[in-house]
Amino acid sequence: MNLKATLTTTILMTAALHAAVDFAAEVKPILEFNCVRCHTAKATAVEKGETDYLLDTAKTAVRGKYIIPGDSAKSKVYKTTIAPDDAEELMPPLVEIKKKSSRRLTKEETGTLKTWIDEGAKWPDDIKLQARKQGDSRYPTDTPVLIDEIHKSIVAASKNDELKPYNETITGTDVTFAMVPIPSGKFTIGSPANEKGRKEDEGPQKEIEIAAFWMGKTEVTWDEYLLFMYHDNERKNREGGKIPGAAAPNVKLSDESTHPTQPYVEMSFGMGTNGFPAISMTQHAANKYCQWLSARTGHFHRLPTEAEWEYAARAGTTTAYYWGDEATPAKIGEHEWWGKNADFKYQKVGKKKPNPWGLHDMLGNVIEWTLDQYDPKFYSKMPAANPWNKAAQPYPHVARGGSWDDESPALLRAASRRSSNPEWKRQDPQLPKSYWFHTDAQFLGFRVVRPQKVPTAVEMNAYWNNGVEKDDPRMEKVEK
Repeated sequence: MNLKATLTTTILMTAALHAAVDFAAEVKPILEFNCVRCHTAKATAVEKGETDYLLDTAKTAVRGKYIIPGDSAKSKVYKTTIAPDDAEELMPPLVEIKKKSSRRLTKEETGTLKTWIDEGAKWPDDIKLQARKQGDSRYPTDTPVLIDEIHKSIVAASKNDELKPYNETITGTDVTFAMVPIPSGKFTIGSPANEKGRKEDEGPQKEIEIAAFWMGKTEVTWDEYLLFMYHDNERKNREGGKIPGAAAPNVKLSDESTHPTQPYVEMSFGMGTNGFPAISMTQHAANKYCQWLSARTGHFHRLPTEAEWEYAARAGTTTAYYWGDEATPAKIGEHEWWGKNADFKYQKVGKKKPNPWGLHDMLGNVIEWTLDQYDPKFYSKMPAANPWNKAAQPYPHVARGGSWDDESPALLRAASRRSSNPEWKRQDPQLPKSYWFHTDAQFLGFRVVRPQKVPTAVEMNAYWNNGVEKDDPRMEKVEK
């Protein structure tokens, strides 16, 4: 069975009209933070006979008639959340809100509930809700049990791994990708003041020490990303055929991880899927792909930090580009796809010359997500070892490298920095805007790294849930 061909055919034939609300990613957190504490069989309110309104399983909530699929107006779960402040039926109750042990749901949250119910209130039978306290951010989108189980499987599979090249097969599929070893060392981040095309945010230069890791030889391709993005199709194909490893424990862990909602357009935009880079995902989507991939393969993966990315891109060089300072179209064309040779679209990965460490397309084809929050002055306060500017807001984050859409050589330099922008979602018709897709950023992709040292479960969670999932309110101003 050729899973790649089957999935690609499925995707190209299915350009959705809109993105359905994802229960696990969008509805589950709302109910767990705001409702389940009082509305579960274990709740004190149930023991006292104050409610028989149970919300912890699909059987008690949907089949119990508290949620009427297709009709939010008749669904108690939705109606009680939009009741007036002085209404006795308001949920969460006003008395709890006054005690500050709860809060009123936002319009965005009630809108998500309404849309989910009107779309059919799809609730997988295997998902049981657990009460979570407001402010509990250790595991913001996945349960502690899931994160800890993924961590346990990774620790068991990653003992004594040597820092050498290897190919990884995504368990339960025939899809593979190559990982390249990046040795530990020191380098000077940023650009010198006299470098052509330099911007102020590329300095001051600073010597940084980086720990060893592996990095994807190429950008993540659609062959890999579609398995995560169209999870239901991948699971049906996997369960319907005799695929080695399809029943492995780590496959179950990946199935339990958060997945994207269905996009409302075909996300390759006709530029190609087999062997081409995946594009237009949010940083949140790229992070959750790394979690899914880690669960599936048994090896910890994440996005690179900005410093790791530049260290790998330079590959021991100190010039503007890893091949030197020459920026003629002919010279760039030997190594990268950019605005002068890409024919107005991205190209298959790995077709140009690699950098000295064996990485392809580092400065072209598509720009690449990093973990860092963008700060134009971060270099002046950057720590000297393994720096990471952890995010505190959705915008801007740092993307690196050049793309097929760039005609300026300056944008392809190893030191060039990009900052994400809410306008990358301008044409997204959804309200609120999608957590998963930057439909207007068809020049944007990513590659994965795997640190040689396995982090703790809490550290893994911090990487996979970096930043803020909710979209930036500035997007409303952009739309207006």
